[in-house]
Amino acid sequence: MITRRSFVALPMIALALGLPQNGAAQAIRNGSAEPTTPAKVEAPKTPQNAAEAGLGQAVDTNRYVIGPEDILMINVWREPDFSRPVIVRPDGKISMPLINDIQAAGLTPATLSQKLTEALSEFINKPEISVSVNQINSQKFFIAGNVARTGQFPLAVPTRIAEALSAAGGFKDFADTKHIIIIRGDKRIDFNWNDYIKGKHLEQNVFLQTGDTILVK
Repeated sequence: MITRRSFVALPMIALALGLPQNGAAQAIRNGSAEPTTPAKVEAPKTPQNAAEAGLGQAVDTNRYVIGPEDILMINVWREPDFSRPVIVRPDGKISMPLINDIQAAGLTPATLSQKLTEALSEFINKPEISVSVNQINSQKFFIAGNVARTGQFPLAVPTRIAEALSAAGGFKDFADTKHIIIIRGDKRIDFNWNDYIKGKHLEQNVFLQTGDTILVK
């Protein structure tokens, strides 16, 4: 039997079951009330690769040199209070609990891991530490002009001009691929893509330096 108290609670039951409130009493009397199926929500799309996410190439922890504004991830095994992302300050240092400031810029992630291990050994018994680079902000080059992808690219590993142009996703229509210019401060470096793919003048395919801009007219 449905009492007066039951009718008072019907709107709340209707909300819980996802039913219209004016049909709640009839549904409960008939025993036919069923929870509504939630609408399907698609998960946000994630990039399929590092280049698509703007992260560039994987960082070699034994070769990459950390610089100011890089974002690092410090992982100390079984020590969550010490595991955290850190930003390299303009002075080249990072801050960590107990050991305060420690120099990071100019070191590889592997070397910094060793220094952190030595410093934390005074407070933690045999710490196991790994350092990875979450985001490269200190070393980068730029591509502008008639290519599919323009903008800033991380210089995570030694990269030649041809590799950088390939990372840009190809040339647009009417791009002048014979007269590509690399701007390096007040210096200009010419690069002929057409010659390069024919195996000619391969010496022009030099390594990029941080701050270089590749201009495709």
